[in-house]
Amino acid sequence: MSLPLVSLPPQIPTLPLRPTQKDIPPTRSERDAILDTLRVDLAERNLVPPLSMVELQEEAEAFCERRGIDTRYLEFISLLVNNELWRESLAAIPFERRLLLLPKCLRVEDKCPAPFDELGLLCKKCGLCTIQDLQSEAERLGYAVLVAEGSPIVMAIIETGQIDAIVGVSCINVLRKVYSYMEAAAVPGIALPLLQDDCVDTSVDLDWVWDSIHLTSDDKTRRMDLTALRDEVETWFAPEALAELMGEPTSDAERLGQAWLAKDGKRWRPFLTVAVHQALTDEPGGEVPADLRRVAVAVECFHKASLIHDDIEDDDAERYGDATLHALHGVPIAINVGDFLVGEGYRLLAESEVSAERRVEMLRLAAEGHRTLSVGQGEELRWCLDRKPMKPLDVVEIFRRKTAPAFEIALRLGAAYGGGSETLHQALADYSRSLGIAYQIRDDLDDLRQAVEAGQPPEPRPTILWALAHKEAKGPRKQEIANAWTGAEDAIGPASIYRLFAELEVEDSGRQLLDAYKDEAIRALRLLDNANVKGLLRRTLGKIFNDLEIKGWCHEFETRNVASVETRTAAVG
Repeated sequence: MSLPLVSLPPQIPTLPLRPTQKDIPPTRSERDAILDTLRVDLAERNLVPPLSMVELQEEAEAFCERRGIDTRYLEFISLLVNNELWRESLAAIPFERRLLLLPKCLRVEDKCPAPFDELGLLCKKCGLCTIQDLQSEAERLGYAVLVAEGSPIVMAIIETGQIDAIVGVSCINVLRKVYSYMEAAAVPGIALPLLQDDCVDTSVDLDWVWDSIHLTSDDKTRRMDLTALRDEVETWFAPEALAELMGEPTSDAERLGQAWLAKDGKRWRPFLTVAVHQALTDEPGGEVPADLRRVAVAVECFHKASLIHDDIEDDDAERYGDATLHALHGVPIAINVGDFLVGEGYRLLAESEVSAERRVEMLRLAAEGHRTLSVGQGEELRWCLDRKPMKPLDVVEIFRRKTAPAFEIALRLGAAYGGGSETLHQALADYSRSLGIAYQIRDDLDDLRQAVEAGQPPEPRPTILWALAHKEAKGPRKQEIANAWTGAEDAIGPASIYRLFAELEVEDSGRQLLDAYKDEAIRALRLLDNANVKGLLRRTLGKIFNDLEIKGWCHEFETRNVASVETRTAAVG
């Protein structure tokens, strides 16, 4: 989208927030919890935007007092208040009438080949930073995109009459300055802060940005309370709920199987089944069909069975801090309970109240997923018999076969139950593949952190971190990594392993790979023409990977780019 030449407006003074203690931004999970509470609170307030910065702070203070929320988050919450007040207005504005404003500090400054013109950064799409993906996706939707400091230029663009809404990414200081212009023009806008307090090589919560730029009134799931939906799914695994659905247990296998289903779990897979189905309905936020419980519980039966068998194959004594089933009752009983849960899963699918064609399709999808998962697990077991270093891509291939199928089964069963199209099933398959790989990489990172805290060596199995370490190591260190990974007698100890991991920046590489597969999962949704499914799955990805911590604020000085702003904002085109 191009914009005509404009002249700069006079400066509008920025209204600073009243002095408070240094604001400490929340983690993503804390942010989501605050947002859930804030939406309920604002529904009772009937506020009409725009609000001034002072008014936003007053609302944030009152909200914290009413809800008992830590006042360290005041500045952040004032942004959330603004975003929620404008959310529905922005959703109704066509993409081609919106501006995405990105900061140039998202680039890798010492490597970025992009030049500047009078408007800002001219991205060369080199792939070194997130600017390329965000700009390309926004422009594909129809946005105008600027990678520049967001002060007078924003008002200049607003005055052209071609922009009716803004999604702005920047540090808190710049967002405050931009907000003054937006407030003066009553332009709907969403403000997304950077994650750390530097002005070079910064980063942003990409899931939040993607959610914001794709926000549209066509997506009826944007108002869905995903936390409440997940909580509802959790109630289906209470012992009495399982007995009602599956029948009162009359044998040891049934009692142990239902008890193992009722044990704590993340329940992501049954949640995904329900979420996809709801997105396909006319009222995504409406009541969940009672019969859908059978499909969701079947998905969890398959998952818990795979965990039981996996623990036996890996000879793990604990999972999530509790004793594994075979450690409590012995291997034969545990194998039998796992087999029982597999059978229960298929029985529940076969008894679902849908057409015969849909039942057959659900059974086929589950069987196909089981087969792929077993092949992937077989590759890992074969490695245990003949331990050799693996390339990262070979490890990822095991993840694709071992972990991704469980997500694919969950998503596609929900789609099959709801009558989803072939295009949807293909997108879900691609999405699941990347989601499963990202999920396993995240598990590997978590396992590494726990092993370090316990002073134990990382488990010698096919993990992405071992593979990355072996790939990056040179000379004698490559053999040291190989010996430690394969459990050789002369292997180095935990302290030496973690020293090498740190020198080779293995954890950072793992996180970059995690982000890459999360981004790939999002890209898999691009061709979907169902805004409900697309929007819900983008937000679900953020829910699953909600452990991102915001490191601080970007405190840019007022004088940083005064001269360059004056020379770069004389025209917009």
